[in-house]
Amino acid sequence: MTRVRAIGVTVLACVVAALPRAARAQAAERRPLVVQGAMTIEVQQLAAHLENATEEHVGGWVFWRGTVNGYPVVVEKTQKGVANAAAATAIAIETFHPAAIINQGTAGGHDPALHTYDIVLGTKAVSIAAWRAPFRAAGRGSNPLDWRPMDLTAADGSAASDPSARRIARFDADAELLDAVRRAAPGYTRGRVVEGVIGSSDMWIDELDLIARYHGDFGTSAEEMETAPAAQVAKEFGVPFVGVRVLSDNVTNGGAYDPKTADACQEFVFQVVKAYAAAHR
Repeated sequence: MTRVRAIGVTVLACVVAALPRAARAQAAERRPLVVQGAMTIEVQQLAAHLENATEEHVGGWVFWRGTVNGYPVVVEKTQKGVANAAAATAIAIETFHPAAIINQGTAGGHDPALHTYDIVLGTKAVSIAAWRAPFRAAGRGSNPLDWRPMDLTAADGSAASDPSARRIARFDADAELLDAVRRAAPGYTRGRVVEGVIGSSDMWIDELDLIARYHGDFGTSAEEMETAPAAQVAKEFGVPFVGVRVLSDNVTNGGAYDPKTADACQEFVFQVVKAYAAAHR
């Protein structure tokens, strides 16, 4: 390298280093916001709202990349279930390096006080998928109410926990994202917006006694199949995360299933996305 080029590179490096902290922070904040949904009905409206959208595929997962009021946003169809949600979240983080992730969609109610179209802002997501069944002799059947929870986030040792401790994997929502969703709550007119706990597993549970156990022991407001695993992966990568779920039904009070709740949730989340974009431009 010539001396002139060396001086030029040094000067450039000094200029970059001297950039105001605010300017460098603004550049970092231009990383996209990822918004997830498991099924087509949970993402199609959000994808349609994107400006200059392009569709991309990684394996079996679909991503729509575009902007909302000039801010980069990626809408991701994770597909259903714990394994899909975890894999899709890892792929989104490694591919798009997002500033934050919102996981949204439909859920079944665990809280009898909630009704179809109510939205649960997940202050916490919990895994209700890991259990140890105590020994039962052949012919004695099964009783999930006797099962003990396991915390699979424990790095070492047995995953089975003391039943008196009621340990279970819990993932807190990011404070800034929580505030963004709270600010959008007054504009939602299809139901209430409440703060609560979202429980995730690969089960669809209509047994009222089991639902009551989850609601009583772990504080679950609703159940679905993707929020907790997505939150777990986001936590491992250090990416801010929040889950937002609309009740599509609630077996605890006879609330019938309504697929149009997915549209209501997307419209609400789109308001959150617009507010986030405005705050980070």
